[in-house]
Amino acid sequence: MKLGLVTYELGRDWDVPTLIERLPGLGYAGVELRTTHAHGVEEMLDAGARAEVRRRFADSPLELVGLGTTYEFHALDPSVVAANVEGTRRACALARDVGASGVKVRPNGDHEAAGVARTSTLHQIGIALRECGRAAADNGVVIRLEMHGTVGDAVDMRQVIDIADHPSVVLCWNSNTRFDVSPDGTVAADYHLVADRIGLVHLHDLTDHAYPWPELLRLLDADEYDGWCLAECAPASADPARVLAYFRSLFDAYRELGRRGVIQVPRS
Repeated sequence: MKLGLVTYELGRDWDVPTLIERLPGLGYAGVELRTTHAHGVEEMLDAGARAEVRRRFADSPLELVGLGTTYEFHALDPSVVAANVEGTRRACALARDVGASGVKVRPNGDHEAAGVARTSTLHQIGIALRECGRAAADNGVVIRLEMHGTVGDAVDMRQVIDIADHPSVVLCWNSNTRFDVSPDGTVAADYHLVADRIGLVHLHDLTDHAYPWPELLRLLDADEYDGWCLAECAPASADPARVLAYFRSLFDAYRELGRRGVIQVPRS
């Protein structure tokens, strides 16, 4: 299990050289670059610029884990869905060129209020993801579907990932207190529902005692998960390095508690 950063809020204003300079010293081995942020790793980069990004990461101790896009597949308009699939194809080519191993996408919404059955939307997302999975395989990367939005719980995501039915499509566990945590304070039921397809983990505020962080890390360790756990810290901070240092310490402490059998950290 490796710790990295999602540049959703913290790190959003750091360019690639700054990320490479700062993150390893703070105990972070990888980074997922969120689109539209200061890093500038975007689809309009030409071949030379892509090669330069790849070289910078290859020559550094920091791994480019993935590209964090906002492509999604739940729209009622088929042309919008098709445009998002095509955008994902372009992102897969970019990921290949810059040396990232995957592309993050999201399901994000449903249309039950408009009378569209939830199962229909889940099926639509799954079919679109199958196309994306083919594009990912062609480029030697994976699609990471973030468990996000109103269809982001484990029950829905199990259906979507089964409909997609493609080995290059995996799930990004999103550590959502509202979705994941049962009334008795455990994430085990939801985790086991999708554990075989988890290919990435996003961790949010580790000071949120409503979420059983030691249990999640214990479950991942028990399954010998050797992928990335990425810090997705929000809101932004005037001192991101300090926040990231604290996050690293909490991650290590919660992982050790999980190994000792502690499920939940009690509120003080």
